Amino acid sequence: MENELLPKTQLEAVRFFTDLDICVQFMASVRWPEGIICPHCNQNDQNRFAFNAKRRYWQCKECRKQFTVKTGSVMEDSPIGLDKWLPAIWMIVNAKNGVSSYEIHRALGITQKSAWFLLHRIRLAMQAKSFEKLSGHVEVDETFIGGKARFMHKHDRERKIKGTGGMGKVAVMGLLERHGNIRVQVVPSRRRYTLDGIVRENVEAGSNVYSDALKSYNKLNDEYIHGVIDHAEKYVDGNVHTNNIENFWSLLKRCLKGTYVSVEPFHLFRYLDEQAFRFNKRTGNDLYRFIEVAKCLTGKRLEYKKLIGECSSEA
Repeated sequence: MENELLPKTQLEAVRFFTDLDICVQFMASVRWPEGIICPHCNQNDQNRFAFNAKRRYWQCKECRKQFTVKTGSVMEDSPIGLDKWLPAIWMIVNAKNGVSSYEIHRALGITQKSAWFLLHRIRLAMQAKSFEKLSGHVEVDETFIGGKARFMHKHDRERKIKGTGGMGKVAVMGLLERHGNIRVQVVPSRRRYTLDGIVRENVEAGSNVYSDALKSYNKLNDEYIHGVIDHAEKYVDGNVHTNNIENFWSLLKRCLKGTYVSVEPFHLFRYLDEQAFRFNKRTGNDLYRFIEVAKCLTGKRLEYKKLIGECSSEA
């Protein structure tokens, strides 16, 4: 499907994807740009497929199995139609501060529970993994995600807060290549063996690495040009600062506190993937981000039991 025919705004997207035939045509063009491929037997001979226009599925004459554009994707087995899936994807990938499940529930007319599950499956599609290391000028920093002590009831504060400011919160580390992408992940602690290893795993040797005065980064000098900024004294010293990654933390916390309000530590990594995707695709327009996620819907699966922790394995 030509990009000139595709919507450019959210209003146009809602109108455009009201027709299920157009939804199927769009997903087929994104998933199989070179022609239909059977997800069961990988048959790609176009003459070997029969399309049922009424029920919108194909049947492979090779393996005799039926499939749709949802088969083998995060949307598989979902009773929610593409006319709701696609507008929901448009909303979440282009909302700077995220979209809550209640907003999807009201906007699309589905239950809040279904909207919550739908959003987590979209976040799985937004998850980006890369083996290419960051290089050039890289800022590293960490933050804590959790409720503020001053907002807790006195008895809860006495029970939960027994140490420093990070007690009872989840530590998150980020590595940001200036004018490039960011990588964020939940970490078990801020100790040297954790943070130092993550930097070496994700940043190319010889790069300029900038951090605050946390002692966990002290050993980076042997492999990197390490610049340290002590925030007790100043925030910028020429080219040495962590202001860009601090900006990302501001966007992340505004999203978590303002839109999602309360996020379980078990699901936090999914919200990190969501915010990192929007940040990394910030130079593109709404349609570009939408198509990027639509391309990543295939080959991933998230079942509800895994999502709520009833299964041992994690998608």
